[in-house]
Amino acid sequence: MAWSRTCFNLGAAAALLVGAATQLSAQITAELDTFWSEVSRTVAQGDFDGYSATYHPDAVVIFGETTQSISAALTGWEAGFDDTRTGLVEASVQFRFSKRRNGASTAHETGIFRYEALSPSDDGSVQYIHFEALLVKRDGWKMIMEFQQNPASVREWE
Repeated sequence: MAWSRTCFNLGAAAALLVGAATQLSAQITAELDTFWSEVSRTVAQGDFDGYSATYHPDAVVIFGETTQSISAALTGWEAGFDDTRTGLVEASVQFRFSKRRNGASTAHETGIFRYEALSPSDDGSVQYIHFEALLVKRDGWKMIMEFQQNPASVREWE
């Protein structure tokens, strides 16, 4: 009889822990959704400083087989943000996730992003890219690794 009470108590404790972990995961996912919304906002508004602030200072970006520091990548992207901010280009980015793993202060997000840029001189371009991101929670969520893997199809996006 003592054994069955112990098993019941352990089962109840495990259920409480699973419930607490589920609540924490839902809270963290909501925080990460806010993070990705901020990334989308900064791209749409051409807010280069705001976009830069979404990255950890030591972040690494991977494009296929090459890597570079976030500072080097941001230098290359800054003109596009200026064009968006001044109205020469309309840009947007959206995210969809296929896998989200997170803890209280770390996250690994996998999915596809859709980036669109429109200018008066062309019909615009839309890119669908498979990506992975590692994030850490340091004064808010910061991306420490962005891996732009390979193009995705519209069908994969939908």
